[in-house]
Amino acid sequence: MSAKGKSGLDKNNKYDRQLRLWGDHGQTSLEQARVCLINATATGTEILKNLILPGVGSFTIVDGNKIKGEDVGNNFFLSQENIGESRAKTAMELLNELNDDVNGCYEDENPETLLENNPEFFKKFTIVVATGLSERVLLQLADVLWQQSIPLLVCRSYGFIGYMRLVVKEHTVIESHPDNAHEDLRLDRPFPALVKYCDSLNMDTMNKKDHSHTPWLVIIYKYLQQWKNEHNGSPPQNYKEKNQLKQMIREGIRKNEDGITEDEENFDEAIKSVNMALVPTRIPSEVEKLFNDPCAINLSPESKPFWILLRSVKEFVENEGNGALPLRGSIPDMTADSGRYIQLQNAYIEQANKDVAVITDKVNMLINSLAKGVSISDQEIKLFCKNSAFVRILRCTSLAEEYNSQTINTQDIGSHLEDEDGDSEMIFYVLLRGVDRFYEEYNRYPGGDNDQVEPDVQLLKGIISKLIHEWGLTSNVKEDYIHEICRYGASELHTIASIMGGCAAQEVIKVITGQFVPIDNTFIYNAVKQTSFAVKL
Repeated sequence: MSAKGKSGLDKNNKYDRQLRLWGDHGQTSLEQARVCLINATATGTEILKNLILPGVGSFTIVDGNKIKGEDVGNNFFLSQENIGESRAKTAMELLNELNDDVNGCYEDENPETLLENNPEFFKKFTIVVATGLSERVLLQLADVLWQQSIPLLVCRSYGFIGYMRLVVKEHTVIESHPDNAHEDLRLDRPFPALVKYCDSLNMDTMNKKDHSHTPWLVIIYKYLQQWKNEHNGSPPQNYKEKNQLKQMIREGIRKNEDGITEDEENFDEAIKSVNMALVPTRIPSEVEKLFNDPCAINLSPESKPFWILLRSVKEFVENEGNGALPLRGSIPDMTADSGRYIQLQNAYIEQANKDVAVITDKVNMLINSLAKGVSISDQEIKLFCKNSAFVRILRCTSLAEEYNSQTINTQDIGSHLEDEDGDSEMIFYVLLRGVDRFYEEYNRYPGGDNDQVEPDVQLLKGIISKLIHEWGLTSNVKEDYIHEICRYGASELHTIASIMGGCAAQEVIKVITGQFVPIDNTFIYNAVKQTSFAVKL
C-alpha cells in the first residue's frame, strides 16, 4: 500500500480505523480490486459508496437507463436537474467525488445488450454486484460469471424487504477472525522452549516483587506439573478437578507476616484462566474436513496457493507436528514485568518460527514437484501458519442450481415455511421469487399502480402457488403477505437501500480481502420486525 494518496494525504492516517481490521495486506487487496455495479439504483449506489470510502481500486457502473423522477426521490447520488440524463454517468461523477484515490467509469449500455454482444467485458472485474435485474438477465449474467469463476453479489431492496445472494464457486479464507478463539498455549503438550523457560524460574526463592509479577501462564504450568505428579501424569479432567487445581494455585498466594493473604493479581489471573489454559490442543473439525478435501489431496499445477499451503500443514501435522497444527506464536496480555513477559513471548515466537521453517520447506518441495510456475512468499506462509486453525472455504451453489426446481434446497425452504409461527423470513424469499416470475410473465412488477394492487394479488397468489408446487412442497403463503408485497409495488426505499448497501459492501470487502467469512449464501432482511435471516439455498 502506497503511503500517499492522490490527494497527498497519508493513507495510514486516512484509513487508520480499517487498517486495524484488515491490515496493510487487506488494504492493498482492496486498492487493487475492480468492482462492477450493474444498475445505479438506490441500493447499488449505496453499495458503491461504502466501497469507495474505504478505498476500493476502481469501479464501473453498467446502466443504460435514463434518470427518472422516481430515481431522484430515493437516490442521493442523483438530482432533479439530471432527469433525462444517463443514470450511469451521473451516479459515477458524484460517487467519484467521495474519494480521490478511487477511479470510476461507466458504460451507458443496457446490461442485457452487453451480455449478448460482449460477455468478455466482465472478465476484468474482481467482483460484480447486480441490482435491478430481471430473473432472465440475472441468470444470464450469473452463468457468464460462474464459468469465469468471478464472484457475483446480487442485492435488492423491495419495499420493506432486503435481499442479498452471494454466488462464488470457491472462496478460500485464511484470516477468518473468529470472535471467540482459544489461545494456543500448549500447556497440555509443552514444547521444549516453554519447558526450559518455566523450569528456569523458581517461585519459592523469588522476592515479593518477582513473585507477584510472574506471568500467570508460568504459574499454571508450575501447578499443572505438580498436579500431574500427584495424578499419574493426567491433567484435570472435569469441573471438580479443575476447581481443585484452582485451589492449589490459590494456596500458592503468599501471606504477609501477619498471616494475611497478599494482593497478587497474577495469581488471580491464573485462577481465572485455568479453564481456558487447559483446553486440549486439537485440530478443529472444519480444518480436518479441509485436510480431506479432494483439492488438498489431489494437487495439480493448477492448484491455488491455498491448497498447497494446506497440504503442507497437513503433512506437518502428520509428521513433525505430532498431530498438532503449527504453533500460533502469540500469548495474551497478563500482569508481569516486561522482562519475563518478553522472554515468555520469545519462547512462543521461537517455536512458531521453527514450525514455519519446516512448513516452508514442505511448500517449496510441493511447488517443485508440481512444476508450478509461481512462488509463495515467506510472509504468506507465516500468515497461513498463524491462522491455520481458522482457515475456511466457501463453496456456493450457482444461481442456475437455485432456480432449477430439481436442484434447489427445498428441504430448508419447506422446513422454514412450516415453522410453527408461520412467520419465517423464508416467506419473503418465496415472495421475491414470485414477483420476479410475475415480471417475466407480465413485463411489470405487481402493484405498480394503486388500481392494480387487488387484481395483482390474485395473479401473484396463483404464481406463488405454482412455484411452491414445482418445488414439491405443500406449504401456503398467507394472503396478507401477498397483499403486502403487491402494495410495495417494487418500490425501493432509501432507508432499506442504505442498510442493504452497508451489508452488501461488507460482504464484497470480505471477498476482496479474503478475510472474515462471507455469507453462505442468502441473506434476507425484514425491516418491519428488524430481523434478519441467512440460509444456504
